[in-house]
Amino acid sequence: MAAPQSSKAKSASKANNGKPKTKTQMHRRSRTGCYTCRLRRKKCDEGSPMCTACKHLGLQCEYKRPMWWSNNDMRRKHKDDIKTIIKRKKLSEKSSHSIQTSVGSSPPGLTHSLPTSATFTDPLDRNRSASIDSHFSAAFNFNSPPSGAEYGGFNASMHPEIMFGSYSPYEIDVKTERQMFVNDVPTLRESHISTFSTFQPPPPAGTILSSVPFDGEWTEQVFQERKESLSEETLNVNFFDFSHGPSTDTRQIQIELDENDQRLLDHFIQFVLPTIFPILESNQHGSVSSDLILPALQSNSAYLHCCLSIAAQHLKSHANVTGEEVDQDIMRHRYATIWALCESLKKDENHQQILEATLGLIFFQCVVGRFDDGLLDIPWHQHFQAAISLVQKLDLPRIVSEPTENPTQTPFNMTLSSWIDILGATMKGRSPTFAHTYREKHLSQVNPHLGLRELMGCDDRVMYLISEIACLESLKKDGMDDFTLCQHVSALGEQISLTEMSETGPKMPFNANGSLSPKQLSKNMTTAFRLAARIYLCSLVPGFSPTQPSPLGLIEKLTTVLQHIPSGPNGFDRNLVWVYLIGGSVSLPGSNFRAFFHDRLAQLGDLASYGSMGRVATLLHEVWLQNDSMSGVSTPGSTASEMAQPHIHWRDVMQMKGWDFLLI
Repeated sequence: MAAPQSSKAKSASKANNGKPKTKTQMHRRSRTGCYTCRLRRKKCDEGSPMCTACKHLGLQCEYKRPMWWSNNDMRRKHKDDIKTIIKRKKLSEKSSHSIQTSVGSSPPGLTHSLPTSATFTDPLDRNRSASIDSHFSAAFNFNSPPSGAEYGGFNASMHPEIMFGSYSPYEIDVKTERQMFVNDVPTLRESHISTFSTFQPPPPAGTILSSVPFDGEWTEQVFQERKESLSEETLNVNFFDFSHGPSTDTRQIQIELDENDQRLLDHFIQFVLPTIFPILESNQHGSVSSDLILPALQSNSAYLHCCLSIAAQHLKSHANVTGEEVDQDIMRHRYATIWALCESLKKDENHQQILEATLGLIFFQCVVGRFDDGLLDIPWHQHFQAAISLVQKLDLPRIVSEPTENPTQTPFNMTLSSWIDILGATMKGRSPTFAHTYREKHLSQVNPHLGLRELMGCDDRVMYLISEIACLESLKKDGMDDFTLCQHVSALGEQISLTEMSETGPKMPFNANGSLSPKQLSKNMTTAFRLAARIYLCSLVPGFSPTQPSPLGLIEKLTTVLQHIPSGPNGFDRNLVWVYLIGGSVSLPGSNFRAFFHDRLAQLGDLASYGSMGRVATLLHEVWLQNDSMSGVSTPGSTASEMAQPHIHWRDVMQMKGWDFLLI
């Protein structure tokens, strides 16, 4: 007969709600050799994170003994799959060469000319709307010298399996140990290990595509393309200071959680973490998980609760887990995050950790959740006010601006704050808080970069100019006269043109071996943001209407550029939410942009309903509904007298609907 449980044991059990504590360990696996090269009977240089042979061919480089290695049938099948992948890469290389030799040139002018309220793309056509008299015309010659940009056609023949050849540079082992304590004495103990990858798994083998003739000329061309792709850009894996100290391969992270929260943490690591900063991951493999997220989960309790709340939201929206329990998980950890932040603020300590968690509260909402989930939350801009105060306390603007400081690494929290600050300002129609810092960086010749390109894809200079446009809109709302406004619009248009002086047209961002080219992806995304910035600037001119030729031309160009950015669940559409907002808000019924946007949503599947992508889709549909239903809306090609038709701004629609979105 078992002895009765002591009162101390009962109280301990009650405190833990009868649930055993869980200790989680995460570590990076050491390299012992490449089983893929062994299977192919090829020499392996055991490179990290991938050996040279696997990297060149886009194969999965496995250093841990895989399941298929000990089974002859599975090994034979895996070898056949590798042969299939290699054939696909060869076909991709051949297709890439064909596209490069058959691209057509784009219509001239619009990429390099800033639109205004009427037909400003043509310097000979000076028809103006009633709001701007002809005496303004001298300020609007926005046509700039660059010309002849080539826009390669979208390579519809490339298969998704070829496009996404990015494999995990390492995996994360999550070791879960559960142990019940009675009177502080350990009793039953359980342990298991789950393995998660920081990137999407390699594509499954499919139908074998036709083989490519292997002639000497083609071999030489492929060798040259591979040489160029390897030397295109040296990635600086130490660009950011994540405020967690230097990363090490032996770091172990231990987090003690109950069973329910352990489930949330497992879900966060497996499903949410790989989707948070896809551009950063494509540039600096592993930085998000090893240098930012995982260390913060251990050292920052507010950040941990924030991530657990986000995991519960992801379960509810993406995994269709419903009921009161998941809502309670969301609110419980959301409240715990806010409480921990308030306590730290009272003590005026741990400013770096508070900023980290606050930015997580703001930005992670862009990844998960529906806007109509009915759960109480604090608006993003109220969180950002606290973040602004913390950025100033940490003196980050001075650190990144003064040449005497010139830090070897850029503070990651300043870069993320800047991204939210610039695009968030356009949400509210006001100037960014740190606009002066961006202006100084834009003019600086010493250290002009904040890491915005590395973090989100768009070149820093274009982001700085978006900040300037937001400042101009704020001045317009404060009563700036039309003549001065138009002069500033002209000057900013010329500044935008300077950022594209050396740019060529977009092309598919893949190397000859089918792997993603981060450099070309960034060029394409920068072009998309630049066109959206032109549209944004154009909309500030008095008398603006989406039916005018200039915005119509810019929308068509934007649609063409967006075709060169990978789509679908593994693509980068969710990094272009602001671009879709600005372009979509002025697109007309029947435009190619609307059809393209709906197709991109369809390719995203369920992911199109959540996070910022779901919010921008909801907003654009409402903008289109209200503008399209207005009586007397003119169609493309209308006369100048009809061009100043009323147009409801997307920000007004948000206000009417009571929405308070951060669409970045």
